[in-house]
Amino acid sequence: MAYEKVEHTADLMIRCHAPTLEECFQDAASAMFDQMTDLEKVSLQEEFEVESDGDDHEQRLFGLLSELLYLHDAESLLLKQFHVTFKNDRVICRAKGERIDPLRHSLRTEIKAVTYHMLRVNPSVPELTVIFDL
Repeated sequence: MAYEKVEHTADLMIRCHAPTLEECFQDAASAMFDQMTDLEKVSLQEEFEVESDGDDHEQRLFGLLSELLYLHDAESLLLKQFHVTFKNDRVICRAKGERIDPLRHSLRTEIKAVTYHMLRVNPSVPELTVIFDL
């Protein structure tokens, strides 16, 4: 996982650089969950598949991260391993993790939402920037 936190006033901004855009998307998903909890304590007990689509990379990234955040909130999941592939205008993500166990997992940061504010995906580098609402 390769990401950096970027200074931002009230929210959490991250930037990911990777050899491929798929890896950037994977790193963004990992970064989101890494900010929520200590991923070293999360095991790979269950696998989930999430898809998102959109007219451009920004919409697809927003959709993917929003779906993963929904899984966290609705199913009490912590995810730590991600495999992203692109198929036409869709992003397909296989994620592994487990349900929150209060005896083993301590939550650090509550992420309320993924935002479109300053959301940027540059496939030619490849890199991306995303802000999470805390």
